[in-house]
Amino acid sequence: MLATSIPEHEKAFFETGEDVMGKAFDISEQSLVVPGEKRKLPFFFCPRSNGDTSYLYEEETPKDRIVLHFTAGYLRGDVATLTTPDFHVSVPFIIARSGAIVNLWSSKYWSYHLGPGAVGGNTEMSKRSIAIEISNIGYLKPIGDKLVTLYSDRDVYCTRRERRFYNKLDQPYRGQTHFAAFTDDQYKNLARLLRYLCAAYNIPATFLPENKRYETFSPAEAEAFRGISSHVNYRPNGKWDIGPAFDWARLIKAVGKI
Repeated sequence: MLATSIPEHEKAFFETGEDVMGKAFDISEQSLVVPGEKRKLPFFFCPRSNGDTSYLYEEETPKDRIVLHFTAGYLRGDVATLTTPDFHVSVPFIIARSGAIVNLWSSKYWSYHLGPGAVGGNTEMSKRSIAIEISNIGYLKPIGDKLVTLYSDRDVYCTRRERRFYNKLDQPYRGQTHFAAFTDDQYKNLARLLRYLCAAYNIPATFLPENKRYETFSPAEAEAFRGISSHVNYRPNGKWDIGPAFDWARLIKAVGKI
């Protein structure tokens, strides 16, 4: 999908209440109060219209960390994947490229989101964390003057001239150099959501230092960590979310700004 087509794609989800598989959602705009802010943070609560909750465990578990992901997809497909019936791989929050916060279920519950072989244990770490997915296609492959997605050499995302849509690393991260850029609204609302969740669950609003930020935890580090991390800290291979193409400095500054 062209990057320029994503706004209409996202708009279709909120207008129709359907994901790409045709599953229906009851979408209602709500808001939450972020500590220290006068302005409320809007979000869209999006439970399944048929009441299905088989993609999560409605079991309250203590939270001591937040794990950031990117979806490697687009919003309607992201929602479809993360609400697959009986699959139990899901997250409470997705942040669309528009900045809209999609809340699939209450963050006091849990579902798997780290994957088999996750350091610290997929079950243990998933239970103890709140996962946030940022809607983003992930790494891009350069072919001629175009950048294509991981799904097909014909799936053009943008051209090399459209620099606002991608970031190029000087050094490869896990073998890749080109990554789809995140939007200003995603950074802004992610920071506000993080401030809210850290306050609500008494999670330290701290990040890994840069020399540890893109590395995999040891088992002892995974057990001891409290704060905001990302998927790559739990998976040594096959994951790129979220590496150095993301503007961590911008997010860290925004989270600390009241």
